[in-house]
Amino acid sequence: MNPESYDTKSLIGVAMGRTPADLVIRDGEWVCVQSGEIIPETDIAVKDGRIAFVGGSAAHCIGPDTKIIEADGRYLVPGLLDGHMHVESGMVTVTEFVRAVAPRGSTGLFIDPHEIANVFGLKGVKLMVDEAAGQPVHVWVQMPSCVPSAPGMETPGASIGPDEVAEAMAWPGIIGLGEMMNFPGVFNGDEKMLAEMDATRRAGKVIGGHYASPDLGLPFHGYVAGGPEDDHEGTRVEDAVARIRQGMKAMLRYGSAWQDVAAQVKAVTEAGLDPRHFILCTDDSHAATLTQEGHMDRVLRHAIAQGLDPLTAIQMCTINTAGHFGLMREMGLIAPGRWADVVLVKDLYDFRAEMVIAKGQVIAENGELLVELPSRNYPDWATRSINIGRTLAADDFVIRVEGGKSKAVKANVIGIIENQAPTRHLTFDLKPNDGEIHADLQNDIAKIALVERHHGSGGVTVGLVSGFGFNVRCGIASTVAHDSHHMIVVGTDDADMALAANKLAEVGGGQVVVKNGRVLGLVELDIAGLMSRERADVVAQKAATVLEGFRACGCAINNPNMTMSLLALPVIPELRISDKGLVNVTNFEFIPVLEAG
Repeated sequence: MNPESYDTKSLIGVAMGRTPADLVIRDGEWVCVQSGEIIPETDIAVKDGRIAFVGGSAAHCIGPDTKIIEADGRYLVPGLLDGHMHVESGMVTVTEFVRAVAPRGSTGLFIDPHEIANVFGLKGVKLMVDEAAGQPVHVWVQMPSCVPSAPGMETPGASIGPDEVAEAMAWPGIIGLGEMMNFPGVFNGDEKMLAEMDATRRAGKVIGGHYASPDLGLPFHGYVAGGPEDDHEGTRVEDAVARIRQGMKAMLRYGSAWQDVAAQVKAVTEAGLDPRHFILCTDDSHAATLTQEGHMDRVLRHAIAQGLDPLTAIQMCTINTAGHFGLMREMGLIAPGRWADVVLVKDLYDFRAEMVIAKGQVIAENGELLVELPSRNYPDWATRSINIGRTLAADDFVIRVEGGKSKAVKANVIGIIENQAPTRHLTFDLKPNDGEIHADLQNDIAKIALVERHHGSGGVTVGLVSGFGFNVRCGIASTVAHDSHHMIVVGTDDADMALAANKLAEVGGGQVVVKNGRVLGLVELDIAGLMSRERADVVAQKAATVLEGFRACGCAINNPNMTMSLLALPVIPELRISDKGLVNVTNFEFIPVLEAG
């Protein structure tokens, strides 16, 4: 508990009726997540942003200047907490993310800024921590752990190691270590990974997990023994069961593209596991999802639709989350001493925030933010980070067959899976044309390229990808390319791919779609090539032009830009591309794009 924000004598005075409350909420249905009850005709009294009294009547707490809110029988729900998420995935700043989600009932965010850390290192993390500190809701930061995500498999823009982790653990606002993505490094005893986790343990903080493998054998047991305490990478019911049995928290994510709640929640609804150890989170949410569909309120509605009791689902994004991070004295439940983070809703099954109170202040009502958010200026180094070294040409995206052979060759192809982070390792027998392998629209094979953008090397690595469904000449580029965030380009036409890449270099980063030599969609992201300073609704409108561009190119999958953004992440099986080549993540080795037929 933060002693600077807690006046014991004052809270006792309000509870006893000796001191008037600043705010009283009257006649609500108390969603008491700590006892598992819904208690009618409840009042809440607030002093200095914290709850002083919860009970049948707070009449004794009311003075002449006490603000009164009539709940009129609405449910009083603890503010919703997102246990694992990346602000950068919304393509907006911390401030603009808060603007988008706070009116929907999200009063606590646990953010892992490993995207900006991969571009700028420790100074990028500090940029996010400083901005988080000024928000009207609670924004906790997890120190990124794996920067780069796979040392030796890619060229990073920056790096973070045990010394940086140890330094950051002393910063106010740092809640723990971000997802430990290098799971092979953990179970193989990599000294750097172990040292980062040790620094976190010494600080008494939580180690975040990321075990992106279906193998629940010895590698999984070795990973758990290493110390990660939660995991959001499960996609099957057996994944959730295994994590809970091994003492981890199973984080069930429902973001824009990665949607793993339905499969894993059966561990509770069918297998009967204790729901106390499950946490709901978003991981990655696109700006359009945030502004049009919601944030944790959206996750709640979805989880309840899968058969969870509403109270149980609410526990999974309030008290369970707070308890996991050691914050139950601060938040996650409506009880004395805790921050007054309360959401008023009429219907728990169709959760829609009508009023949001954070830190004792009414910050939103009926979807409208009522408070001013802090303004922030960003340094030049944060807004000028795209350096591809040269103007690219169509020839940079050619895949040549050794010796110009015309005989069929075996191709290793990245196979995308809609709404999931893993990919498939596909193989095709492809026949060269004029000594080159071209995109094959009939068989849904496009090109994919990774353009180095941190050091100006001019390097371009080219491979093949299947699953986008492109049916026209096109090129699509993004500087959102987890985790090192080089520039990733997919398409069916070499010239359009070059045009797309050059356009992003010109505007300072973002995402762009080119079809038949013409730009169809563009969202500019000038902060680290990842985030815009514009409001989330504006970013969503621009990002919509990118999604419309994908559709105009024949792609019908859900959130293809987010799927595309993960294709350079060499820690999630099975096949990825990096600036150093094609990566077989299962074996952590480089393999050729083309092999002799």
